[in-house]
Amino acid sequence: MAAPAPAAGSATEDPASHPGAVTSPMVGTVYMQAEPGAPAFVSVGTQVSEGDTLLIIEAMKTMNHIPAPRGGTVKRILIEDGAAVEYGAPLMIIE
Repeated sequence: MAAPAPAAGSATEDPASHPGAVTSPMVGTVYMQAEPGAPAFVSVGTQVSEGDTLLIIEAMKTMNHIPAPRGGTVKRILIEDGAAVEYGAPLMIIE
């Protein structure tokens, strides 16, 4: 009976508390690619190295490239292109 409880807990777990969570360093608008029509910087399953650009957050007319804090595989993308994000909001999970 102990095994189902953690599984149920993980389904409702806050993504920001995940050890692989990448959170927003600022308030702004998320862009998943460098320009409209360009391929996305990353997608689920992409291998990234520390420092690789994951996405762009536009804040006050400035395009801020958000780097990967660590190397790994993108497991989940928690935001959509063009979405507004708050400081500390989870953006994606890298494991």
